[in-house]
Amino acid sequence: MSGVEVITFGCRLNTYESEVMRAEAEKAGLNNAILVNTCAVTGEAVRQARQAIRRARRENPHARIIVTGCAAQTEKQTFADMAEVDMVLGNEEKLRAASYRALPDFGVSAEEKLRVNDIMSVRHTAPQMVKHIDGHVRAFIQVQNGCDHRCTFCIIPYGRGNSRSVPMGAVVEQARKLVAGGYVEIVLTGVDATSYGADLPGEPTLGLLAKTLLKQIPDISRLRLSSIDSIEADRHLLDLIADEPRFMPHLHLSLQHGDDMILKRMKRRHSRGDALRFCEDIRRLRPEISLGADMIAGFPTETEEMFANAVSMAEECGIAHLHVFPYSPRPGTPAARMPQLDRTLVKERAARLRSTGQRLHQAHLDGMVGTTQWLLVENNGLAHTENFTLVAAPGLAPRDLVPVTITSHNGKHLDMQLIAANAA
Repeated sequence: MSGVEVITFGCRLNTYESEVMRAEAEKAGLNNAILVNTCAVTGEAVRQARQAIRRARRENPHARIIVTGCAAQTEKQTFADMAEVDMVLGNEEKLRAASYRALPDFGVSAEEKLRVNDIMSVRHTAPQMVKHIDGHVRAFIQVQNGCDHRCTFCIIPYGRGNSRSVPMGAVVEQARKLVAGGYVEIVLTGVDATSYGADLPGEPTLGLLAKTLLKQIPDISRLRLSSIDSIEADRHLLDLIADEPRFMPHLHLSLQHGDDMILKRMKRRHSRGDALRFCEDIRRLRPEISLGADMIAGFPTETEEMFANAVSMAEECGIAHLHVFPYSPRPGTPAARMPQLDRTLVKERAARLRSTGQRLHQAHLDGMVGTTQWLLVENNGLAHTENFTLVAAPGLAPRDLVPVTITSHNGKHLDMQLIAANAA
């Protein structure tokens, strides 16, 4: 191989940072190299990264393999001990060209491979400018990094550090460049995006940032947020949901559970009632909005009654896009020291919660049939509606925004008929 290849796991923030990594590595003159940007959210994510590294070495015996990302930050020795790995970079180091100029020789010790500093010492997130997001028709912009909260199941703050925000002007400048490059949809992303601005002068909020972007850049056709914490939603965000057609009617919520005792043991900051009220409020403001959510099944001490509260939470909130995680103990987190459930039971409850999610998704698809929607066409013959529902869009050009009538669905995606231009 030649050039720089990037293998990305995990969140949209990692996708964005992979483009920064690629640019910085190329700036450093790196060649014949594979950068693996890992995720640490579950043990399975770490396993998949290790598997990908071994496969990359088999297929590219002479390439440099550099491992970074959250799993490299939290489990640096695990990756340094892999014979296939040439260097391990921390989450802060991966964004600097200098890191890619400091490659060790082949065959060095595990200790010499390590370039991982204390992420908790990082106090600022420097603006990172990218020209495009490889393989994506929507552009991600990092607005925030890190997290000040310490949910008992979560290892991510130890991989990302404390919360820090990108100044508003830098976000606007990045968005302006991406829109000028042809992107019609922008997605604001971060580790705890709704904490945006608490560390900046004047303490601007995520909602205010989104309002400012739409005001200053009229050519943004569609603006989305990545996962949000509903308890941190501000009045500006609610204004956008209610009144701004360019703010897309879809939110992905970090719910995690639906039982108050489990939420307390998770050290979440919202109650079941808080989440239900938020979902009710935003549906009143924007009836066509669709909701996604992350939920964990089989958390330590979860009883059958507590699990039933999680299922009913998904149902009462009408979660159309439910992401279910079987609880995975992460070493070093408080939840890993709590009384654990049998793994078979954890997997069984996760399957039951997924079944609920599939039923809710079917109901959502049923409700979309017969409606008129605007699609953003992607690179793979698929598209997304404004409320982020997947549609088969054969024959349409990537990045096109087109009006369609939804005719049917196959249980996974919607089917459509293009509305003639003179009828639109």
